[in-house]
Amino acid sequence: MQNNLFSQLGIDPSYIIIGLAALTLILLIIVIICIVKINKLYRRYDYFMRGRDAESLEGFIVKMSEDIRKLQSEDKGYKDTIRTINRNIRASYQKFGLVRYNAFKGMGGNLSFAMAMLDYTNSGFVLNSVHSREGCYLYLKRVDMGQTDVMLGNEEKEALEQALGYVEPKDN
Repeated sequence: MQNNLFSQLGIDPSYIIIGLAALTLILLIIVIICIVKINKLYRRYDYFMRGRDAESLEGFIVKMSEDIRKLQSEDKGYKDTIRTINRNIRASYQKFGLVRYNAFKGMGGNLSFAMAMLDYTNSGFVLNSVHSREGCYLYLKRVDMGQTDVMLGNEEKEALEQALGYVEPKDN
């Protein structure tokens, strides 16, 4: 009767047997792969649990969570410190320009200078030191957002432009 069924369908029973054998082989390979993965997972679990019981594992997890909370509070403190440092840096003088020059042609050397010091907002001062035979004179001019209320000399302008980054410093 089975032969009649296969013969009516035009299928040779040997093809069905070969197909089922191939399917069995594929399933056997899949089972072997799963067993290998389960063994690997078991070894990792065994390594993780070695020497620990449930209570010590719970203590370990609690300690780790306390360490994480401590690190988070330290991180907040560091962030506050960084903000404070950034505010201090913005308020400090960080842009400089210096021009040395000879104020009086009859004297030797470039003993006079103009120096500009600016903060983050381009505010600060221009200091001009004029050296002569009679003495040394200092002039201080306030700079607010890159501008001054008083007129600047050529050397003072150049020092301010160096501090603002408009011109490169010259070697004197």
